[in-house]
Amino acid sequence: MLCKGWELRRTAITVVLLVLSASSGGLFPSVVQAKEPAYLVSADTIAIAQLPPQGRSMIGLIYQGGPFRHEKDGVVFGNRERILPAKYRGYYREYTVRTPGDRSRGARRIICGGLRPATPDACYYSADHYASFRRIVQ
Repeated sequence: MLCKGWELRRTAITVVLLVLSASSGGLFPSVVQAKEPAYLVSADTIAIAQLPPQGRSMIGLIYQGGPFRHEKDGVVFGNRERILPAKYRGYYREYTVRTPGDRSRGARRIICGGLRPATPDACYYSADHYASFRRIVQ
């Protein structure tokens, strides 16, 4: 039986490998694709590589299906701000992007939309608690 610390390290290593694979197009070729080369990513988009490390980890967890740290991770996001494209209720789900040193959930979120949470159609990053969003591209 492995000790709990080893299981956490193994999970962290798995997440890092998934994120690296996702950013190179390996395991997740259906990750949201940029229509223009990475050096031409517009102001309303953000490349996976430009996300904070915690955001890259969360993208890996989303495509892995969890486990998520916060109880509210994976719950339906209502899009009440109406900044994201209009979709039916339940289309969007929200995930916490941890802020180092912050004991609360903080302001950073990833919102993903689609029929299947582990294979979203599109994901968006908000660094300011839903005041603005940037579409995540590869």
